[in-house]
Amino acid sequence: MSTVSRGFRGRRRPSAELPPGQYLVEDFPVLSAGPTPTIDLQDWELVITSETDQQQRWDWTSFRNLPSEQVTVDLHCVTHWSKLGTSWEGVSLDTLLEGLDTSAGFALVTSWGGYTTNLPLEDLLDGQAWIAFRYDGQELAPTHGGPARLLVPHLYFWKSAKWVRWIQLLDQDEPGFWESLGYHNYGDPWREQRFWGD
Repeated sequence: MSTVSRGFRGRRRPSAELPPGQYLVEDFPVLSAGPTPTIDLQDWELVITSETDQQQRWDWTSFRNLPSEQVTVDLHCVTHWSKLGTSWEGVSLDTLLEGLDTSAGFALVTSWGGYTTNLPLEDLLDGQAWIAFRYDGQELAPTHGGPARLLVPHLYFWKSAKWVRWIQLLDQDEPGFWESLGYHNYGDPWREQRFWGD
């Protein structure tokens, strides 16, 4: 039995607003590299660790007390679907990284369940990334990464790790789950960076 969930059916006609090789969907396909975890909000915690082991920690209450933003973004999955104009609410990574002294160039994001993905730190800053807890006006469903997930909409959606719990800031890049299995290390949909060598 596959650990990657089956997602969706049917293709829509491509649009000029889409990256190459993508097609529009109206639903929100669910794809996961493993089972959906059950996360009790009493146990939920987000930790950010710098390359010098300085830590910032939030439980669910302190995280939800942080200033949040509402954003409308387009999503592009490496499996070729795109969903335009999606509405989210979350805490900007700029807010979460305030006061953390770092010269790191990379981040390794770890989820409940052990999934990991890597990103250049600059792709998490300057209003480009959020820890999202609400989608389309509703609390984020577990199948879509709830209670909270990383949202980095300018990269393929596998970089937006579901069920985020830990962000390590690193001096050296370290490939995550899909990157170790041949997916592109960066994942720019406009350059069709799906796999190593693209």
